[in-house]
Amino acid sequence: MCKRCITKSVIKLSSGESLCKSCFLKYFEKKVRKTIRTNKLVNKKENLLVAVSGGKDSISVLQVLLSIYKGNKNVKISALLIDEGIKGYREECIKKTEEFCKKNKVKLNIASFKKEFGFTLDKIVKGRRPCSVCGVLRRSLLNSKARELGGTKLVTGHNLDDEAQTILMNQFRKNIDASSRLGPITGSENHEDFVRRIKPFYFMSEKEIMTYAFLKNLTQEFSECPYNVNSYRNQIREMLNKFEELYPGTKHSIVSSFIEILPLLKKKEKIGKMKKCKICSEPSSSEVCQKCKVLDEIKSSKH
Repeated sequence: MCKRCITKSVIKLSSGESLCKSCFLKYFEKKVRKTIRTNKLVNKKENLLVAVSGGKDSISVLQVLLSIYKGNKNVKISALLIDEGIKGYREECIKKTEEFCKKNKVKLNIASFKKEFGFTLDKIVKGRRPCSVCGVLRRSLLNSKARELGGTKLVTGHNLDDEAQTILMNQFRKNIDASSRLGPITGSENHEDFVRRIKPFYFMSEKEIMTYAFLKNLTQEFSECPYNVNSYRNQIREMLNKFEELYPGTKHSIVSSFIEILPLLKKKEKIGKMKKCKICSEPSSSEVCQKCKVLDEIKSSKH
């Protein structure tokens, strides 16, 4: 039974509290609002571009933002989707996203690997780690397209589970510099070529988002990228899920403790002015950005 209104519950939170549909939806949106407010993710005037994939996280974050800023003429919301070229998967995701955006009168912008880089992900994955290649190219394309579209912030659907996984991955790989760039809002606010990223779902668990998506009838099935199955992240994810099952609240503890030490990590981060890649002029921490390095490696392997 729901502890707040004594009706049938639909979810049991990691805190142990059970909530009914109505109370859960109120709890969910209130928690997202608090994340936005306390971390100053959205200013009074914004042009938000939501990075959508057709999955539960991105569609849900778009839905919540539309609800929160409904009628607010100073906060514009549109969507940006990256088509990597994954046959049998991305087409269906695009279809779902187009249907949602049309129904909710949201402008959908689509950019593709094929058009921007001259190949699809399917064509170049052989002998490579697809998630590593895709991640670099996708992040770069999201930033350049968001900037072209006049976006003031790029919204992603990253959640508590995602962040807990990334924190552990960076720890296992001794990648402290990468960890120092995590958090509810990332990127330099003073760099004209970089569109800052915000994560309104930073403290929402995957379970909560899945429940929200079902209750809001946003989607009835959840398909995952076929390349994710054997990824390093997926192995970390499975490990964390086992720990969460044995010790509820594990993921929340990882992220909460990380947030406490994040200011210290930022202070210890290597101080280096953000440069421009000498090849493509995109923001980069080194002479040549990761995107150009990946593209050069792909080009070289064809010869």
